[in-house]
Amino acid sequence: MQRITAGEKISYTGGLLGQNMIYSFVSLYIMFFFTDLLRIPPQSVTVIVVIASLWDAVNDPIMGFIADRTSTKMGKFRPYLLIGPAIIAVTTTLCFVSFGGSPLATALLAAICYVLWDMSYTVCDIPIWAISSVVSREPGEKNTMVTLGKIGGTVGTVIVSVASVALLNVFGGERVPGAFTAAAAVIALLGAVLMALSGVFVKERIHHPKADIPMRDNMRTILGNKPLLALLMTLLIINTVNNIRQVTQIYFAVYVWGSVDYVTYIGLSLVIGMIFGMAISPRLLVRFEKKYIFMAACGVGAVSSAVPFVFSMGVLPSLILLGVSFAATGVTTISSTAMLMDGIDLSEHRLGFRGEGIVFSMNTFLNKLSATLAKGILGLVMVGMHYVDNMPPNPTVIAGFSALVYLVPVASFLLAVVPLFFYRVDEQQLAQIRHELAARNEMSGAADAL
Repeated sequence: MQRITAGEKISYTGGLLGQNMIYSFVSLYIMFFFTDLLRIPPQSVTVIVVIASLWDAVNDPIMGFIADRTSTKMGKFRPYLLIGPAIIAVTTTLCFVSFGGSPLATALLAAICYVLWDMSYTVCDIPIWAISSVVSREPGEKNTMVTLGKIGGTVGTVIVSVASVALLNVFGGERVPGAFTAAAAVIALLGAVLMALSGVFVKERIHHPKADIPMRDNMRTILGNKPLLALLMTLLIINTVNNIRQVTQIYFAVYVWGSVDYVTYIGLSLVIGMIFGMAISPRLLVRFEKKYIFMAACGVGAVSSAVPFVFSMGVLPSLILLGVSFAATGVTTISSTAMLMDGIDLSEHRLGFRGEGIVFSMNTFLNKLSATLAKGILGLVMVGMHYVDNMPPNPTVIAGFSALVYLVPVASFLLAVVPLFFYRVDEQQLAQIRHELAARNEMSGAADAL
């Protein structure tokens, strides 16, 4: 069996690092830029992100379908990682440009740029995750790549959380529109280069002949797979934990803790927590069922999120408990991705084709839908608080942003457990499935040789 090389592992980790630098900058600052710099009303910003989500409902599955039907000498997914990053760099920068003009024109241009960014991000997001399922037949090798990718993604998020305020200050500060434009350009260029390098070096080792599988049959990969459906529902809910914190983070730092500088400290709690959770996950996966690891982590995350809100703790103990909840999220991230790989194997066993593209397109769609729900929740809460840009803090604002950072994650952790009661796949069954798939692959290879 050909092993995944160290160069591939490094470039894949870097690719996810770059991708998440871009995603995190947009998630962290786009609503703040729209409301406080472009002065678009919160209700209009909420409409913009909902429109983007509706379009996502169409373009993510389409991209997955296209990827599954792609067949080149480089593979199914690598071509998109070579072409897409440059487009993402351009659209990311455009999202943070103040074009001037009337309030209506400003809102329309913001909506157009955000939707274009969303579309270009999809072109790379699905392939960069789906390629991890075709780098090897060995589950341990795939899990290693997923873990490295998740760690790289987390580091990318942390780099932006920790360093973006300093970068904005270099270009004029968080109240200067041009500072966001310049910072977005720097981050987008660096992220795009790292993503493109993953397309250059990562190899696809599981190959299937190009098959014109109808969209209806391709969707059976998900719709005919009850464990996978349950897992996808769980992912929609659990993704809200980090997404709601990410979009609320700058508002929380400014209006609850009193300074934008606390964005950096929240980023540090995230890096320590998430990387610790991800680092211990592979050992946990060896010893325990993935589903039960996920459930236990959700319990830890819910408790550590609730305590700071209930007991009105200060900044330092709150940061420590945030770190614990981020560690729980790290564990759920790795365990759920390993379960997603299992779901792909289960579908291939039943249907005869893998459908990685459609599965990862749904995973991407659910993550972005969760992010959109988070932005929508934030927008509705801001409307309910009668928020205006740069307003003085008041008890309503402080309570509202605190609830978004603490209580919404508590609800998400607890609700995410419910669908997993319908995830009924055990490790013995999966081992048998992998054995049969390996046998099929050997027979297919022998037949092709003849």
